Amino acid sequence: MADTGPRLLAFAGSLRQGSYNRRLVHVLAEGARAAGAEVTLIELRDFPLPVYDGDIEANGMPAPVRELQALMASHHGLLISTPEYNGSMPALVKNTLDWISRPTDAGTSGVALFRDKVAGIVSASPGPLGGLRSLLVLRDALAKLGLLVVPQQVAVGQAADKLPDYGVLNDDRLRTGVHGVAAAVVRQVRAGLLAGEMA
Repeated sequence: MADTGPRLLAFAGSLRQGSYNRRLVHVLAEGARAAGAEVTLIELRDFPLPVYDGDIEANGMPAPVRELQALMASHHGLLISTPEYNGSMPALVKNTLDWISRPTDAGTSGVALFRDKVAGIVSASPGPLGGLRSLLVLRDALAKLGLLVVPQQVAVGQAADKLPDYGVLNDDRLRTGVHGVAAAVVRQVRAGLLAGEMA
């Protein structure tokens, strides 16, 4: 990947039309762009995947997997806004990461697509904790794939009041925090690029 500055891939871990996390990921992307990154914001509904099944993989990798692997390969890191389902991250997020981690069409490890890249994570929930427990699980899953997850994170509670629309977070403190997560990712990517650690 050419050294053209920070390139970040962003998505929300929800398919629901009115999802608070689909609204919040736009705030996260805005913060990254303000910090100087180029952000590719995708909707996972545009990359429909079955639940991971080795038999499906053996019979031919679903085309959206190859598309997501190519996107991962061409970016320096991830920005993810995740809901919390029963105290954990949604199956949608885990399934997406699992499929991307499978071998590429060149036969190389899909896990290598994540290695040494940088991630920033946030969450939103109607409850008071804002999906905080999902961030703990997601952070661990991303770290196991080899990503460096920046320590900054934000959980937006009472999201129905605070996220009335896409890209709108009407709490100045939380918006500053979400932008801070994105800025931390950009700083870490830039440090890696300067050190020659990232392609």
